[in-house]
Amino acid sequence: MDISVVIPLYNEAESLPELYDWIVRVMTAHNFSYEIIFVDDGSTDGSWDVIEGLRAKSDRVHGIKFRRNYGKSPALHCGFKKAAGDVVITMDADLQDSPDEIPELYRMITEDGYDLVSGWKKKRYDPLSKTIPTKLFNATARKISGIHNLHDFNCGLKAYKNIVIKNIEIYNDMHRYIPYLAKIAGFNKIGEKVVHHQARKYGKTKFGLSRFFNGYLDLITLWFTSTFGKKPMHFFGLLGSLMFFIGFIALLIVLGMKLASIIEGDLRPLVTSSPYFYVSLTAMILGTQLFLAGFIGELISRSSPNRNNYKIETEL
Repeated sequence: MDISVVIPLYNEAESLPELYDWIVRVMTAHNFSYEIIFVDDGSTDGSWDVIEGLRAKSDRVHGIKFRRNYGKSPALHCGFKKAAGDVVITMDADLQDSPDEIPELYRMITEDGYDLVSGWKKKRYDPLSKTIPTKLFNATARKISGIHNLHDFNCGLKAYKNIVIKNIEIYNDMHRYIPYLAKIAGFNKIGEKVVHHQARKYGKTKFGLSRFFNGYLDLITLWFTSTFGKKPMHFFGLLGSLMFFIGFIALLIVLGMKLASIIEGDLRPLVTSSPYFYVSLTAMILGTQLFLAGFIGELISRSSPNRNNYKIETEL
């Protein structure tokens, strides 16, 4: 099979028939063998009924229905597990991604040899409240990931070699960083294509401003676990040694001050009489414990056998 199109969706019943017809036109015009995998992330608007209707029209349509809303990353994870095409295309279901981009994305994977090609919505039809944070977010992601040729990490329209999606794990909200996950997994030929961005035709966006704050936290987590997840002592050993050295120097200073007082014949000043001693000690202990607790919690999350255990109600 040439192409698997994976489409995560949440409450997009109005756009699905038009999107399906558009994809079929493109695939037929280029004689691709294909499948379309719709992943219904707990929709409440009848999206699954539409998918069942599309399945009745064509056995190329497959569907996965979650019992509740989990998020885009779980939807992609389950869609990737099912995808069988040599090239896997992901796109959003809101008609803002154009299926007309599929042939060139396919060519870049199969002929140019890219492992992954990410779309770049160079001209966007989004409000400034969304575009400005997006630019800042992408600049940070380029810096931390080292993938300097990508302008739009979070673009839903992407193409992958099948082997790529079978060797990366998408959990929590890590769909924003699939190129980074691919790089960590050893797939370094990552390209970009300018794609057409269309204004939303039906409904309204399902994402709020909180995704930008969460995105930064996820990026830090991914960088930290990819850098130190297999060798935590490289970080914690250095941090511990530095803190021990600072503490040792501070101890020498306190002892020196106490010794100077004794020489002068004044035994009254106690080290523990200063409130700054307790403030600095408490802050150091709490900061270290909180940081270690976060790191250990992340390791536990990554090792949990139920990390990607999502309740699927129906499959087609």
